[in-house]
Amino acid sequence: MPDLPSPHALAAIVLALFAIFLYTRERLPLESSSFFILCIILLWFETFPIDHEGERVRSGDILSGFGNEALIAVVALMILARSLEVTNALQPVGQVLAGLWRLRPRFAFLVTMLTAAVLSMFLNNTPVVAAIMPLLVAVSLQAKISTTGILMPIGFATIIGGMSTTIGTSTNLLVVSVAADLGMREMQMFDFALPVLIVGSFGLLYLWLIAPLLLPERKPPLTDIAPRIFDSRLRINPGGAGEGKTLAELLALTKSRMRVNQISRGELSLARLPSITMKAGDYLHVSDTLENLKDFERMFDATLLTVDTEDQVNAEHPLASDQHIAEVVVTEGSVLEQRTLESSRLLSSYGLTLVALHRQGRGAGDAARTVTDTKLRAGDLILVQGSSKGLERLKRSGQALVLDGSIDLPRPAKASLALMIMAGVVVVAGTGLMRISQTAVIGVALMLLTRCLTWNDVRGAFDRRIIMVVVASLALGLALMATGAAEYIAELYVAATDGLPVALILSGLILIMALLTEVATNNAIAVLGTPIAISIAQVLGAPAEPFVLAVLYGANMSYLTPIGYQTNLLVMSAGGYQFSDFLRAGIPLQLIMWVGLSIVLPIIYDL
Repeated sequence: MPDLPSPHALAAIVLALFAIFLYTRERLPLESSSFFILCIILLWFETFPIDHEGERVRSGDILSGFGNEALIAVVALMILARSLEVTNALQPVGQVLAGLWRLRPRFAFLVTMLTAAVLSMFLNNTPVVAAIMPLLVAVSLQAKISTTGILMPIGFATIIGGMSTTIGTSTNLLVVSVAADLGMREMQMFDFALPVLIVGSFGLLYLWLIAPLLLPERKPPLTDIAPRIFDSRLRINPGGAGEGKTLAELLALTKSRMRVNQISRGELSLARLPSITMKAGDYLHVSDTLENLKDFERMFDATLLTVDTEDQVNAEHPLASDQHIAEVVVTEGSVLEQRTLESSRLLSSYGLTLVALHRQGRGAGDAARTVTDTKLRAGDLILVQGSSKGLERLKRSGQALVLDGSIDLPRPAKASLALMIMAGVVVVAGTGLMRISQTAVIGVALMLLTRCLTWNDVRGAFDRRIIMVVVASLALGLALMATGAAEYIAELYVAATDGLPVALILSGLILIMALLTEVATNNAIAVLGTPIAISIAQVLGAPAEPFVLAVLYGANMSYLTPIGYQTNLLVMSAGGYQFSDFLRAGIPLQLIMWVGLSIVLPIIYDL
């Protein structure tokens, strides 16, 4: 066992554990926890100065994370991904897949999963899932295919794809950057893709053939894509129960279920005053389900008419409606996150009304009047009602993920240009002509110059949580290195695994990182784990690269809980999954990826 480290090192270890604890607290915003940790480190290093490699660590070193090249690249890539969202650049892919789903669903499932994995190699997987999920919901509802067996496997497929390149996830970029800062060679875009391609192929086969069989049938919050709310008129008949009653009395008869949009008498439109008395021939303009409308007709001895004619509603003259029910998923960084519906005014600006809120642990839904003041979280699902035009405008705005069951979306004029710019960024960075941070920033500039993006879009792309978590994690990593805590933890781990082959020590590191990332943010785990991995390699006298990759791969393996990865939250709401479903499908996938990488990495690096 190594000797106890210095008090500074012990303090750094305690602070790192405290940070991980804060990151597991769902009620505490990640950015708040990160800012708190950052302040502690600043005060600590100013009060008790520390020398590292012959130089005094100062406040500027702690705050240098805000200007870290990896963070700049992460932010630029988030903005580029935003451009693909607002231009619907991935829509043609969805249209091709939609046609395939109608012809050969089983084969289409595999193709969709492979497509999602490949796209996630070059894009953050959140916009990939956001682009594909409405398609999956639509085809599942139209073809009466269970969404339970397809949404989670495809979400997991994007995680597998994202772990194979430097730009696949922000976690990858941070690990590569921190490792380079610590003296290791800077890995290029595809340097660690081969292990993922080998092992990930077995993972994808599992997700295609076996995972759907392990997932029990769940009922998604939205089970019907047909219009549910109808505009109609109730004509008050002579001698009927409605004649002579006030509007308040009519509403009382329905137990306040009826919503009256307008009252008309001849060519006049009357004020909807509770005291107004109904006369024969008056019309109540109402919107509701067909079942409720027929109930109102019977209660008032009235006649239910279509909106534009004097035809009574029946089989020959059915009601038509432009009112639809749709799901809106709150995504990370969206305008709805951490705000109430009342304060955001997003729905009202598009002419939409709230029907219910679905959140894991709250039941299937809550009445609209109880949730307008609820602060929304990523993964929440809002059930809204509105016209097709309003839903379409919201979908085009890119401000929220709309699942309304439609497939045919308009193709914005800038979509092809946005794809060309994104492809150029990937090619230039992949060939090593320029660093990814440089190409990503230039790509953002081109998006703005060509008006694929506006500055409002750029503002909407920033995720303050990622920025603060990255900065705080970099500061913690510096504290672990400067105090010698990283070296002490590495010596402890090597002592605990004394006598084991290097390959098994590497395997254990992958597993530890994978388990930690299930309960804390993967960016923090990756940044904290990278210096420890390099120290472990130095103690063992082994090459550092496979141990750094062990941290990178492990920090991406978030399959066991919905909180481990943002895409897990998205599919959880849309698919109606329960927490245990992630364990059912995630444990076998975790074992496949862990065991497979534990075999492939030592072979490739000759450990």
